[in-house]
Amino acid sequence: MRKLQSQAVHHVTLVGADRQTSIDFWEGVLGMPFVFEQPNLDRPEESHLYFDPGDGRLITIFTNEERQPDPARTPTDPGCVHHLALSLSQATFKQAVERLDERGIDHSGVKDRGFMDSIYFTDPLGLLIELASYRFEPPAGHTHADVLFAAHRIRTERGDHNITEIHLADAIEQLVAASRPTLSSDRSAKDPYR
Repeated sequence: MRKLQSQAVHHVTLVGADRQTSIDFWEGVLGMPFVFEQPNLDRPEESHLYFDPGDGRLITIFTNEERQPDPARTPTDPGCVHHLALSLSQATFKQAVERLDERGIDHSGVKDRGFMDSIYFTDPLGLLIELASYRFEPPAGHTHADVLFAAHRIRTERGDHNITEIHLADAIEQLVAASRPTLSSDRSAKDPYR
């Protein structure tokens, strides 16, 4: 038996209400360019809208002009989507509360997640949206997942409850040491000010 090895999220498809609500939210609030539209090839009464969340992959929405937006929270039963997290730069994240407030969108305020900051709110159809911003940049040649994997190892070895910035900093140092050669015979920390 062999795995079907995934390499990335190709796209996420959500069931929307009418077309304009989707455009107004995904592009008008979240800034995702509306890049493509065609009929839903499995349901001709629906349209299929495609939005670019910023990395060239896609979030797509099935729309139908007969459906009205319902802001009631979407189900969180087993097998249902709990929330969709979108990545923001620190520059944008620091303005997110103000920008949500100016639209009158209720939100959680900033939540400290140790390795990132988050803000939660619901879309016009009750789907919980997370705006997430990492507190670190991975070293060249590495991903956020590489840093989190290394930070997890450090955290569990130390018996700490959750990942914090010290685990991230130590993980980044380890990744750089393991992936970047040096002419020095001793890479340990030094005090040149003694």
